[in-house]
Amino acid sequence: MDGNYNYYIVALSILIAILASYSALHITSKISHAAGKSKFFWIWAGAFVMGSGVWSMHFVGMLAFHLHVDVRYDVPLTLVSMAASVVASFIAFYATMPKRINWVKIAIGGFFMGSGIVAMHYTGMEAMVMPVKLTYDPLYWTLSAVIALVVSYVALLLFLRFRNSGSSGWLKWASAVVMGFAVCGMHYTGMKAAVFEGHSGMSMDHGAPNVDLFLLYGVTVTIFLILMVSWGAIFFDRHVLEKMAYQDAITGLPNRNEMNRFFDTHEGDESLGVLFLDLDQFKAINDTLGHNIGDLLVQEVGNRLRPFNRNDRQAFRIGGDEFLIVVKNCGQEQAEQLAETILQRIKQPYFIEGNELYVTGSIGISIGSLRGSDRSTLLKTADTAMYKAKGMGKNQYCVYDETMGSREVRRMELEKDLHRALEHNQFFVVYQPKWNVKTNSLFGFEALIRWDHPRLGVVSPVEFISIAEETGFIVPMTRWTLAEACRQCKSWQEAGLVQPVSVNLSIRLFQSGSLHELVQGALDKAGLDPHLLELEITESMVLHDINDIVRQLQAIRAMGVRVSMDDFGTGYSSIGLLDRIPIDALKLDKLFTNDLVTPSKRAIINAIVLMAETLNLEVIAEGVENEEHIRFLTQLGCTVMQGYYYGRPMKTDEVGEWLKKPPAGGSVEVS
Repeated sequence: MDGNYNYYIVALSILIAILASYSALHITSKISHAAGKSKFFWIWAGAFVMGSGVWSMHFVGMLAFHLHVDVRYDVPLTLVSMAASVVASFIAFYATMPKRINWVKIAIGGFFMGSGIVAMHYTGMEAMVMPVKLTYDPLYWTLSAVIALVVSYVALLLFLRFRNSGSSGWLKWASAVVMGFAVCGMHYTGMKAAVFEGHSGMSMDHGAPNVDLFLLYGVTVTIFLILMVSWGAIFFDRHVLEKMAYQDAITGLPNRNEMNRFFDTHEGDESLGVLFLDLDQFKAINDTLGHNIGDLLVQEVGNRLRPFNRNDRQAFRIGGDEFLIVVKNCGQEQAEQLAETILQRIKQPYFIEGNELYVTGSIGISIGSLRGSDRSTLLKTADTAMYKAKGMGKNQYCVYDETMGSREVRRMELEKDLHRALEHNQFFVVYQPKWNVKTNSLFGFEALIRWDHPRLGVVSPVEFISIAEETGFIVPMTRWTLAEACRQCKSWQEAGLVQPVSVNLSIRLFQSGSLHELVQGALDKAGLDPHLLELEITESMVLHDINDIVRQLQAIRAMGVRVSMDDFGTGYSSIGLLDRIPIDALKLDKLFTNDLVTPSKRAIINAIVLMAETLNLEVIAEGVENEEHIRFLTQLGCTVMQGYYYGRPMKTDEVGEWLKKPPAGGSVEVS
């Protein structure tokens, strides 16, 4: 016996198949960009929409088919048919989940999806409870199964195509239409395969179709769920995941991902001004007050930058205490004015959990277009200019120019060659004498490392020390310097010249946890008495971890090694900690020596000398270059001096010549 179709409902089934296909395409496009549990969320969402969409299309098609007999549906079998479609879709998506897949996985995924569609269709047919016998035409049955497999492979290829693409225009809709018609083609081919055989005496219903309410409600609820899952996934993607992926959690500003997306949409000749902002004192605040205060500070900085956002410019937080402000159609003058305004806003005091903080920023500016240079070049040049601004004294802005580019190339070259310098014996040590004007005699030497580059010549320590600090190479470099200084000091001792030698230390040595072993190893290897070695630390070191610094210094002094604080008065003030820090001497920075004519500077030096006497600390003045310096410093109570007046940093053979003619008519005892 034959049935007939309600073509309005047939059209509805096709529409459902198209909408379900589009929703599945949209949802599965998120799979390759997700990670962890969110990836499985998108797979399950896509599988549910695809599987239940095919199931809904099937049973809407069944509602369109009228056999003229009373038809009911077995509830368990109907639910099993739906489960088969959803599970098969999940298996297919899971098999093709990796970003790189081969044809074997596509074949496995397509087979499971196709088998699921066939199982769903014919299980749904078996769920029909009616007074007729149902058989199938083998040819059309086989054809429907083949169509199901072909549909599945097409579906997976489309899913893979859109999973790795952000496209969501007409191409995705066209693909959804192809999938919708293909799925419907499988269904109606399967219906063509069905043969309904009535029996004699069977009553025929020639009136209106008798609709199974369970089926009607089930399809309605399923379609509603498909819409809810699709809309929920879109809402979750746009309002939750989008926010998590493209918005900084602390400041609420757009993050690095949003910055990349911003550049992706602004390629061309449009001039962009890139302002790279870095806070100047952030690390010290983090180390002394804690990361919680640091996060709150960053949050407040973000609040101060947010008002600068307009249609033509956007502020981003790209990590740590680094921010980026990108301005469209921007010239140098406009960028400089904006940088000046931002610096003024940033340096206003911050009141955070009872702390009054004063923080400044450094800004590097780069002007260019994405056609003339890529984004990485703009960011790199702005970063280079920012470091130049820091070197100029901080709380400043600097515009990138080609000269900086040359310096950056040189810096990269030095960083690359620095690691080979040690093994190729390119380092050497020079020694600068310290002089006691009270006894008019030698007080010791400071050991200073130098680098004789095979192509660039002698490289200034101002250049390579900072690179070594940043890369961590300062640790093996200091180990070598310490060993060489101890060896030379021992050699002088054996020759009758008993004078201590001092070596500068980096905070990296304290952070490495191996300082005690390093010093002990150098002393033991050279056979040098500990009292002939002095270690110089910088004032800012004490702000990193004062308790750990004190502990390590106490262990060093327990060995008999002296400790002095170098460049005192130029870093973060540590006067309040001087009674805790185990040191033997303070070295006044040449900043004070070069300005001795200023009464305020002389008053400060006098106060430091008096304070040092109270704490039983020696005071050593650096940068002494003439007799006027000596006269002023002596009047202020400073008796130990170091500078070009007494001797420049010298190689060991030059030290020998210097010892024969010491300055100011003084003498050097050699036993």
